[in-house]
Amino acid sequence: MTGLNTILIVVGLFLLGGVYSFVKQKMPASLIVLLSFGAAMCLIAGVMRLEVWN
Repeated sequence: MTGLNTILIVVGLFLLGGVYSFVKQKMPASLIVLLSFGAAMCLIAGVMRLEVWN
């Protein structure tokens, strides 16, 4: 696991925590969707960069 993998996965998990927080605060749905899309993209990018796929 390289540094960039770790950073992308940690940022994705951080954004997922923000999604959870925004849902509890009843923020607008468009904001939650945008944040969850960003979290999913970070997590997918971090996982795809792992060396287990080669």
